[in-house]
Amino acid sequence: MSIQAVIEEKLKALDPSFVAVENESHRHAVPPNSETHFKVTVVSEHFQGLMPVKRHQRLYALLADELSGPVHALALHLYTPEEWAARGEGRPDSPDCRGAGT
Repeated sequence: MSIQAVIEEKLKALDPSFVAVENESHRHAVPPNSETHFKVTVVSEHFQGLMPVKRHQRLYALLADELSGPVHALALHLYTPEEWAARGEGRPDSPDCRGAGT
């Protein structure tokens, strides 16, 4: 199973109404077909009442095995359904790494 698929499976524990896991490794200075850098967007009622740092800690706990091994970086975008709707169901674009392509 790919790292991306493992992450997607583990995020089901949050009962998300929306989840997107994007492998952005190609935007970084890593070998082809790497699975080291991910952009993760999750919309879940489980984030209700939690400050952003607590939301991030919840994801770090869920993905502890991946973060201690193959995953180098996560760009996390974590919203309640109300926050997601207020954003127009959009998330920020990720910048390219300075070392990409060099």
